[in-house]
Amino acid sequence: MNPRLVAASLVLNVFLIGAVAGGAGWMIGKSNPGLSLESAGGRLPAADRKIFRQALREVRRESRDVILDGQAARREAANLLQQPTLDSNALAAALERARNADVTVRTRLEQRIIEFAASGSPEDRKLLADALLRRAGRQPPPAKKSP
Repeated sequence: MNPRLVAASLVLNVFLIGAVAGGAGWMIGKSNPGLSLESAGGRLPAADRKIFRQALREVRRESRDVILDGQAARREAANLLQQPTLDSNALAAALERARNADVTVRTRLEQRIIEFAASGSPEDRKLLADALLRRAGRQPPPAKKSP
């Protein structure tokens, strides 16, 4: 069999498998919204949703340097992993920088969500609580019916 034909078939098959897997992952993600506090904002009433999203955008804008440092650290870690000889200490340091950046941004986002929840209505807080329960793998108890 022609080696070029085999190579082309292999590349095409890998591409198709990746496309199917990516599409399935996208569909699964779309079918399971609200698995985090951030995505819970999409369930808030329109006015509150706008305030919530604006607050999170501000955190990301304020954290831009930290986010960029985390991305650079991940690129550095990937580069170190590709080297013929692994420098374990440098890899550990790069991964620690990336982790610290992630934790810093997450902490800032969570603090802003706390501030939003503190000034929000009980209904808004319930939506956020439901998202936390789903994230923890437990569905919230059904709502009590009034007599």
